[in-house]
Amino acid sequence: MTTYDYIVIGTGSAGSVVAERLSASGRNSVLVLEAGGSDRRFHVQMPLGYAQCFTNPEVNWNFRTEPDPGLANRVSHWPRGKVLGGSSSINALVWIRGHRTDFDDWRAAGNVGWGYDDVLPAFKALEDNAAGADEWRAAGGPVRVSDITKFVHPLAMRFIEAGCELGLPRNLDFNGADQEGMGIYQQNISKGRRVSAARAYLHPASKRPNVRVETHAVATRILIEQGRAVGVDYLHKGKPASARARREVIISAGSINSPHLLQLSGIGPGRLLAETGIETLIANDNVGAHLQDHQSVNYAWRSRIPTLNRLLRPWWGKAYIGSRYLLTRTGPLAMSLNQGGGFLRTDPALTRPNMQIYFQASSTVPPRPGERAVREIDPWPGFAMGISNCRPKSRGEIRLASRDPLAAPRITANALSHDDDVAEMLEGVRFLRRMAATKAMAPFIVEEVRPGSSLQSNDELVADIRSRAGTVFHPVSTCRMAPDAADGVVSPRLKVHGVNGLRVIDASVFPNIISGNTNAAAMMIGWKGAEMILEDNA
Repeated sequence: MTTYDYIVIGTGSAGSVVAERLSASGRNSVLVLEAGGSDRRFHVQMPLGYAQCFTNPEVNWNFRTEPDPGLANRVSHWPRGKVLGGSSSINALVWIRGHRTDFDDWRAAGNVGWGYDDVLPAFKALEDNAAGADEWRAAGGPVRVSDITKFVHPLAMRFIEAGCELGLPRNLDFNGADQEGMGIYQQNISKGRRVSAARAYLHPASKRPNVRVETHAVATRILIEQGRAVGVDYLHKGKPASARARREVIISAGSINSPHLLQLSGIGPGRLLAETGIETLIANDNVGAHLQDHQSVNYAWRSRIPTLNRLLRPWWGKAYIGSRYLLTRTGPLAMSLNQGGGFLRTDPALTRPNMQIYFQASSTVPPRPGERAVREIDPWPGFAMGISNCRPKSRGEIRLASRDPLAAPRITANALSHDDDVAEMLEGVRFLRRMAATKAMAPFIVEEVRPGSSLQSNDELVADIRSRAGTVFHPVSTCRMAPDAADGVVSPRLKVHGVNGLRVIDASVFPNIISGNTNAAAMMIGWKGAEMILEDNA
């Protein structure tokens, strides 16, 4: 059994950063385990290729939830990256940090060192902002953050004008002085290629002699001796293997797999572990609890002018944009479908935005229950606007389904189970319709296609939300950070309560969900977590 200073389990948004930072000095040996394979795939590197990764089992865990009463008893597809870079290799590339008060809330809950002023240096260390550095942004970091404004569809600019017509400010930088307003989303793309956590951090680290990266390596159990994590059992290409850690074991497997691995290792709800036949080493009901996620619903309109549907659906359109991308690394394939967006308050009395809005210059046919999750482009020119609630109050859980480490855990999302979340979504979809009726957008609309203008009452709109809404793929908080084990799984130093030498460093430790996309904040967690490890082991 080989021994390393550190073992990092998972190469996602946080894990790749952790591995790079721990190995940078050359003094520490680091073993990095990734359940999936290489990210050197065309559809991973091409920004819009994430649509082809949505259900591909070669790069995706393809989790499925339990039937959800809040979503009309539907079973939801939850893609999670099973590839170098994790979900940062298959996500939609929108670079949002979150609202500054989200992190101040973390600190106010007793998590010292996690306020906005504490995390801002880490955010700045990550990025190479195309617009340069200022009080809030930085240049020169590993993650290129690009401005796609000059490449967006003309309707994206009309979308921004519509929001401004309704009283929202124009916002040139959602990650700058203020988050509220309408603007074009920044994306972590460089020269037409995805800048995942693996590309920015893991690949440079893997060239070092003190780093070993093993792919197709599924962690099955943390080895704990006398209250200390000393290593990990795993399956490497299906064969049992083990490794030991002199200093620490770091779990960066994500909000689904991190609590699952803890439970497999005897750390979790005692009754659940006993029912599954696993010896309880540390009883903690918070492991796998407090699951939070953003839910979204899209409205689609038929457009009077051509949209990306014209290029994304027919063979000749695909051939054109494919050739353009291969030759110039530009065009629709070189950026995300989510071009424009914004953050708004549905109630002026609120002190911060409570809803996020998206614009896509295309529209897709929703899959029917039981059909594949990949969506087909509508055969007519269309565009879509979507809304999601920033800080949902609904809570779900991740629970061990079997002592078999290869069996998927049970995901109970409990989406839209809180009345306040439903009320916010209702206000959100009514705002979408007001957007469509503005002078900026109405001249370009033939009709509302989904859900259709015949639905008007609150009951009708809520029923539609429950029948069509779904995850925005931002699960967090299943190993949440809290000062003591009564409220969380890890300490503000990201150490697992009750176990020495074991940390969780990924989005599962968020004390509460943030306002906006979670990839940037997960990478920030990786940066700060590695910093803490190096400080504590100096």
